Amino acid sequence: MALEMAYHPCLYLGEGMKGKKLDKIKKKLEKRSLFAGVFLVVLSRNSNDQLEIYDSRQLRWRYYEKYPPYVVGIAKNKEDAIGLVKKIAEECLQERGDCALKEYLRC
Repeated sequence: MALEMAYHPCLYLGEGMKGKKLDKIKKKLEKRSLFAGVFLVVLSRNSNDQLEIYDSRQLRWRYYEKYPPYVVGIAKNKEDAIGLVKKIAEECLQERGDCALKEYLRC
């Protein structure tokens, strides 16, 4: 069963993902293909957190059939994903003067 995932319109890409075929990666994610080397930065469903980092292999869990994530960034590894979170936080602080990342990223 394919996931109906939503992506931020200005999707953040880690350094390791630049030059990759993004449409192909999205299709694999939505089909829940098992492949390593892709990490997602998503909006947290938890009210206490803002962003979460997932290994793409987690998308195979049944939970995501019912609750697909809202993806704001795609990275090649966990360190790259942490760099994306840092970049998003810095942009938010510069533009809004705070670190309300969920509000900054919602469309």
